[in-house]
Amino acid sequence: MPLPTPCLTRENARGGIVAGVDEAGRGPLAGPVVAAAVVLDPDCYPDGLNDSKVLTRERREALRAMLRDCAEIGVGIASVDEIATLNIHWATMLAMERAVAALPRGPGHVLVDGNRKPRWSHSTETVVGGDALCLSIAAASIVAKVTRDWIMLDLAPTHPGYGWATNMGYSTREHFAGLARYGATVHHRRGFAPVDAALQAFAA
Repeated sequence: MPLPTPCLTRENARGGIVAGVDEAGRGPLAGPVVAAAVVLDPDCYPDGLNDSKVLTRERREALRAMLRDCAEIGVGIASVDEIATLNIHWATMLAMERAVAALPRGPGHVLVDGNRKPRWSHSTETVVGGDALCLSIAAASIVAKVTRDWIMLDLAPTHPGYGWATNMGYSTREHFAGLARYGATVHHRRGFAPVDAALQAFAA
């Protein structure tokens, strides 16, 4: 698989500060959705930036540590309550808004992974598959994924039986077994069908 490029035709055309934005955690049954915004220094960024999904956990965490030292980073989180209230799409948009707002400097242009963007005033370009095409979006995908994984690792010991230390809240066989045995926790996403089914089963 080819590595992402700097997306120079996009990033240099606008001038000013360009941020890449991506999210992690749209699909899990538990935990928040996390977005990250990253502004890369063109003279200092780690080799090997790529879509977080094709990297090992160890490589993601190593790249996250290197990005901390040479990039501007903002992280935004939308809680399970916000996911239930807004739905997962708009909660993801909210997390992206918070990530960009958390940057040390406001960007002149934003590259967002996917084909939808938040309702904001920033000059924005959506890039389908951007985490495999643009370095800044790839960097954001790594930061978002590592941040969310750390959140789930912190939650796992207090809610054993669901396998969050390895499945990070996704709908694996182990997670379904935990829902069937223990029911849903406060960290599960109400409105997601398997969680609603577990809530109804235990209420009955």
